[in-house]
Amino acid sequence: MSIQSLGVGSGLALDDLVTQLLEAERRPKEDALTAKEEQNEAEISGLGQIKSKLSDFKDSVDELRSDNDINGREPIISNPSEDDDVLTAEASNSALRGSYEIVVEALASGSRIVTDDGEFTSSSDAVLTSGSGSLTFDVGGSESFTINISSGMTLTELRQAINNSDDNFGVQANIIDTGTSAGPKLVFTSDTTGTGNDLVITNDTGAAELDRLSTTGGTGSISAANITSASNAIAYIDGIAVESETNEFENTIQNVSFEVQEISPLDANGDYEATTLEIGYDRDGLKNKITDFIDNYNSLIDEINTLTRYGQSDLEDDGALAGDSLVRGIQSGLASIVGGSVSASQLGSLFQIGVEFNDDGKLEIGTTDFGLGSGEERLDDAIEDYFDEIATLFTDEDEGIATRLYDFSYQYTNYSGLITLRENAAKEERDNLLDERETLELRMLNYEDILRDRYLSLDLTVAQLNQTGSALIAALGVGI
Repeated sequence: MSIQSLGVGSGLALDDLVTQLLEAERRPKEDALTAKEEQNEAEISGLGQIKSKLSDFKDSVDELRSDNDINGREPIISNPSEDDDVLTAEASNSALRGSYEIVVEALASGSRIVTDDGEFTSSSDAVLTSGSGSLTFDVGGSESFTINISSGMTLTELRQAINNSDDNFGVQANIIDTGTSAGPKLVFTSDTTGTGNDLVITNDTGAAELDRLSTTGGTGSISAANITSASNAIAYIDGIAVESETNEFENTIQNVSFEVQEISPLDANGDYEATTLEIGYDRDGLKNKITDFIDNYNSLIDEINTLTRYGQSDLEDDGALAGDSLVRGIQSGLASIVGGSVSASQLGSLFQIGVEFNDDGKLEIGTTDFGLGSGEERLDDAIEDYFDEIATLFTDEDEGIATRLYDFSYQYTNYSGLITLRENAAKEERDNLLDERETLELRMLNYEDILRDRYLSLDLTVAQLNQTGSALIAALGVGI
């Protein structure tokens, strides 16, 4: 007879028996393999997390180590009133602290030239009634451009030609119609400021009609009364007169630049009121940078603690990298750098600016007084007495804490770094575990075939015995 399924012939539950035997064989091996896979995936994930967090930290200390403004100066400007905006200022990191009284007497200006009265009756007057000519606009002999003038060109067209010239270096032409016998006037202004930088208009071809637009040449040239020379900005710093070709005064006060924006107001007696410029340390900016460093460091330590923790009970899982020596090495290395000394700085260590480790291995501005004052007091003292040395503490190219932390983090996070090598090994192990699972499935298929062959023979044997027994019973006429 044909057996379609185990146990059909014998009536025995052989299919269930094979299933149970397969499960008994598979379960311990599969559970062990699953545990390895879960541990492997957790390791890969954990390594990715710590690498990402350490990369973020590396980027933050990279900004800190190259921060040219970590020891920045802060210009504080006090104008005579809220309505005044006399000047703005900037100070380099090497500027000395000080306070200055500044009065602005004049702003820098460019030349201004106005054509004489009665030269034109209308803006549509021809500048040149016959022939052709040209005017050259020049400042200080260093910059110039030329406008060609054809017969019949109007005053308006000349204005447009000047303003639209591609070579124009900063000359603006405008027409003002006086509405009087003086007629319309062409006004030229130059944005090149400073004494000696006067705008000069030259009648190149000598056409007499163009003399009235020229500052040089014959008797018909623009009169001196209508020519305003370019001038310097004039200011007084603590009573000392200073000048600048532009409205910017650079290094007039050493390592300080300021730009004047308006003339100082007058008091009731007609005297100029001074604006106070104080150069001090950017204390708040530096404190914020230190606080940000502490926060970034602690955030990294929190991530390390989460990944390497051991569960406190059977209900609490271990971290993905519990007890991992690589990550513990990272934590130990970071703490060694942060707690180490920096001989390049007079301060010597972060402790001198109030930064300490707490019981959790994280940083804080200390509250304990060790006879040197609390952390906040030490930080304030360092900012007051060793402001520039704080920058050296972090940014010195050989010993700076931020510099060393960047180099340390880089060796773990770069393309061929230590974490990447571990990731590659873990991913290779994942591939091996996939191969092991495939091998297990093949083994179980083979084992199932062996079991089914074995119990198929038993099923057939029992079925034959049942048939023989039934035949004997029938032959003997024994009823059931």
